[in-house]
Amino acid sequence: MVAIVDSGSTKTDWVILDDFKKVFLKTETIGFNPNFISKELIVPEIEKNANLTSLKNSVTRIFFYGSGCGVQENCNTIINELSKVFLEAEITVREDLMAAAYAAYRGKPAIVCILGTGSNSCYFDGKNLTIKLPSLGFLMGDEGSGSAIGKQLVRRFFMQKLPQDLQDDFQNTYHLTIDEALINMYHKTRPNAFLADFNKFVVDRKDHPYLQKMVYEEMLNFFDYQVLPYEESKNAEVSFIGSIAYYYENILRSAAAELNLNVGQIVQKPIESLVDYHINYIL
Repeated sequence: MVAIVDSGSTKTDWVILDDFKKVFLKTETIGFNPNFISKELIVPEIEKNANLTSLKNSVTRIFFYGSGCGVQENCNTIINELSKVFLEAEITVREDLMAAAYAAYRGKPAIVCILGTGSNSCYFDGKNLTIKLPSLGFLMGDEGSGSAIGKQLVRRFFMQKLPQDLQDDFQNTYHLTIDEALINMYHKTRPNAFLADFNKFVVDRKDHPYLQKMVYEEMLNFFDYQVLPYEESKNAEVSFIGSIAYYYENILRSAAAELNLNVGQIVQKPIESLVDYHINYIL
């Protein structure tokens, strides 16, 4: 059996193929970004999933694509931890941008972007992946991402910059105190996922002019930092993977139009397309 795994900072999608390249199992675990989760938690989280543990001796190959895996040390961490569960598996770990490129590929070169809990970008010509810009994470980077939008919202709430209706609505929805926010951001694991979770508030009210403007400005920020530096942006399509791109599609396309960028594919969950790519081109 072959496991194809797409792991973000919030959750991980698993698809297990049988020996005939047919889907045998689809399941989820939490996200395994090594920058935000202790490696000691990876094995226990996998073992919570009875479906995965029942197949641990049947899986012979694992293709794992994960956020935070652009650094070899993090790749090694994932390989070491997965090998403790899947004893018979040959394990390949690549960064999430490779999965995004595979999932978004439609036969022609494109700038491929991730807009989920975090953000990133690359240029993919169908064979070769070019990464021109570093991923600086949610503290210094991740422009346009769920964590960036959530950070904007929470900051404006505590600094009383929101319009009164949104200020009251946020308070009544979350009853969030500054102590709770700081503990989650500085003393718990996965602070980026904590911030990104506030997008539920924004998405439910994305027709509000203030929130539209806030998201629009964040999308312009993303294009400025993550897309325009690519010379290919003048001609190539810009395709997107991730829930943030999907939920804010209209705002994203408007921001792109202002910059004369051509938006191509927008895929909410890359796992299905990623599986198809492996069946057609890799396995």
